[in-house]
Amino acid sequence: MSAPLLEVKNLRAGYGGVEVLHGVDLQLHQGQIAAIVGPNGAGKTTLMSALMSLLRATGDISLAGAPVGPTTEARVAQGMVLVPEKRGLFTDMSVADNLQLGAFQRYRDGKRDHLAIMQEVFELFPRLRERHRQRAGTLSGGERQMLALGRALMARPRLLLLDEPSLGLAPRIVADIFRTLATLRDQGLSILLVEQNARASLQIANYGYVLEMGRVALEGDGHILAADPRIIQAYIGARKDALLCRVGDAPAAG
Repeated sequence: MSAPLLEVKNLRAGYGGVEVLHGVDLQLHQGQIAAIVGPNGAGKTTLMSALMSLLRATGDISLAGAPVGPTTEARVAQGMVLVPEKRGLFTDMSVADNLQLGAFQRYRDGKRDHLAIMQEVFELFPRLRERHRQRAGTLSGGERQMLALGRALMARPRLLLLDEPSLGLAPRIVADIFRTLATLRDQGLSILLVEQNARASLQIANYGYVLEMGRVALEGDGHILAADPRIIQAYIGARKDALLCRVGDAPAAG
């Protein structure tokens, strides 16, 4: 297999002197989805914040074999884009204006293709085309998630980081969002996906990581993890020695 697009080694981060991530290692290859799942408080959002330099962290992070820049702006310029859990939309601005802001870095770099990219976003999310003049604050929850994802795609990212994209959405909308992610992956986009909906995210993921108490407790092929009973155990406080192994290892006795 080719070298990973994203490689993270010994990532440590926390808040106010309290370490939350304790030496996380992970990889993501070009054109794949890697899912990060785990219980509340496992450190999933902390991981995303650390990857985007929104939080001070130590360890090595590389993108396409090159170390990432020290700031969020530098990492965006390298092709990393985050859709945060709360979506971060400008609610008083129109759908079209929110989308254009996603292309700000490209525009600053002299690229003038934002209108063409916006049409691609509208093809992916026809509802945004219908509401392109509407204020973002008047959209439904599902439409807001579409807009947040569309705005990220305006940057033509090499790596898309998604933090809880299904949060607060109806099951039908969640299914639509996950189908869209699979389509983007099939088009060659690399996606790092943090999700509480473990089964749904692992079913579309090429590879998955279970995060528990700031450490990778289990990892492996997404479909295998989705069917593994240890995933269920991870959410009900199973013994740690049953989790700290890779898929394919024998479960701990007892």
